[in-house]
Amino acid sequence: MQADLSILHLLTEASLLVQLVMLLLLVLSLVSWTMIFKKRGDLAVAVKQANVFEQRFWEDDDLNQLYDKIHKQRFKANGLSGIFEAGFGEFMRLKERGHPPEMIMAGTERAMRVAVSREIDALETHLSFLATVGSTSPYIGLFGTVWGIMNSFRSLAGLQAATLANVAPGIAEALIATAMGLFAAIPAVVAYNRFSNDVERLINRYHTFMEELSTLLQRHASN
Repeated sequence: MQADLSILHLLTEASLLVQLVMLLLLVLSLVSWTMIFKKRGDLAVAVKQANVFEQRFWEDDDLNQLYDKIHKQRFKANGLSGIFEAGFGEFMRLKERGHPPEMIMAGTERAMRVAVSREIDALETHLSFLATVGSTSPYIGLFGTVWGIMNSFRSLAGLQAATLANVAPGIAEALIATAMGLFAAIPAVVAYNRFSNDVERLINRYHTFMEELSTLLQRHASN
């Protein structure tokens, strides 16, 4: 009698522990794909906002007017506009109080560093989860495989003549766990590497803008 080696049959006939491993890998895969699509959209929006703001910033000669537009908008500024709002707002506040230029610039740069840190934290959201899925999923799948193969060989203990037909279903169901582990890990690793590169480029843009704004405001600190 030929053993049924269809995927559905192997999944339903697998041991409880192997089924739990497969379920865990399926959940990890679904969650990671959800985060991949969300992160991709968030980074695309962040890059677009950075491009739009940089164009506005260098085309607008009146920084006070630009600050008022950003400060009065209904939604919270983020990205480069959030860094500008934090830095320029602190600059104007300290300048109105008559602080010396050194104190004005120190406070302005401190406010921008805090804003940049918040932006970096937002950009790196979900990256650690993708890294974890990419690094642990193969081992979780391997655990299910080892357990399944072990059970398959244990089932041969009571047989006088072991054949490939006896052991094939158990090994096949165990190998599905390894395949599912790789299916969960590979997209997570690829996405993590891609997103990490995109995040690093955005962080560099934020730091560059902070330095440019700091240099620009320093000229007006003593006026």
